[in-house]
Amino acid sequence: MTDYSDPGKLFGRGLGFPPRVGADGRVAWSEGEANVRDCLRILLLTEPRERMRLPNFGGGLTRFLFEPNTPGTRQRIRETIEENIKRWEPRVRIDSVTVDADPQDAQGAVATIAYRLVATQALERVTLALTLKG
Repeated sequence: MTDYSDPGKLFGRGLGFPPRVGADGRVAWSEGEANVRDCLRILLLTEPRERMRLPNFGGGLTRFLFEPNTPGTRQRIRETIEENIKRWEPRVRIDSVTVDADPQDAQGAVATIAYRLVATQALERVTLALTLKG
């Protein structure tokens, strides 16, 4: 039986992202739902071939950096996000992914990923700001 009372055991623990020092002066860790959110950000912001032992790991979203901020580009970003999460993050099931133009930045896009944690069915959300300079 799964122990739902310990989010660290249920969802894992890892270094906080971005890496930082905690209030106690030690490296900050994330656990539970926060660890899943951190892992999604790490996945999507990692470039393929960046990790030596997992060369295929990574969302590679920076490849869109010099693309135009058009509906077609944002659709390709959405598809890339969905494919990578489905491939690399078994702790979640995607409810929706939206990638919209940033109303305050003509070169910006905002990706919002709504997902459910498989173990608890809790609805969570992560948002990424992207820059498109095309």
